Amino acid sequence: MAAQNVIEGIYEKTQILECFPEIGYKYRDERDGQIRILLYGHYRIAYLIKQDAVEILGIFHGSMEIGKYIK
Repeated sequence: MAAQNVIEGIYEKTQILECFPEIGYKYRDERDGQIRILLYGHYRIAYLIKQDAVEILGIFHGSMEIGKYIK
């Protein structure tokens, strides 16, 4: 039940990106857009803002070194 609550919470948090894609903090710029991080509890939601879309790159626990996974 706890895991399901976390999944639902992360999903609900990401829904704000539809209206406010720049709400997360800037991680770095890429050729095809900007990578930003949105926080949810102990988790970081990494996403790429493109010209016409937002692409979720991954969801990482705060203890993980995110740079190893986002190249």
